[in-house]
Amino acid sequence: MLALQPVEDVIEDHTGNARTALEYSRIMKRLVDAAKEPGFSSASWAPLAELVAVDEFERMGNFKDLMRWDDYVGFLTGWATTSDWECSFKRITEQGNLVFLELEERLQMGDLTSAVNSLSVYEFDDAGKIRHLDIYLQMALPEGLLPESYEGVQISD
Repeated sequence: MLALQPVEDVIEDHTGNARTALEYSRIMKRLVDAAKEPGFSSASWAPLAELVAVDEFERMGNFKDLMRWDDYVGFLTGWATTSDWECSFKRITEQGNLVFLELEERLQMGDLTSAVNSLSVYEFDDAGKIRHLDIYLQMALPEGLLPESYEGVQISD
């Protein structure tokens, strides 16, 4: 079993695209925390957008939901304002323009709490920007329906 570590403790050990993937997680944590403050909006995701090729970005999520950048930011805004999220680092592998980042992610959203193992596959363009993100999760079977934040999101077959 891999020892979990805070992302903060490992980020300085990495460079290039691997470091950018870790920075993405670090910024995500900071912004999810900030989302509970007055004035938080879709524009608040600008620090994350600096890491992303926003014009070509696609994210395939844990329910096979495919989102372009603007849709993803709208989704994130709704999710982050109602959720507490944190993660711990497991391992990272970089191969060509791909980075495979394994985390343990912990979420609390209302009465729902979960801990999942995640594998995020980051695909980078030649400028070092994230152009595609695939999310894979290992989790206990959720009880009940999809969280309210997924209302209106198209789920692929």
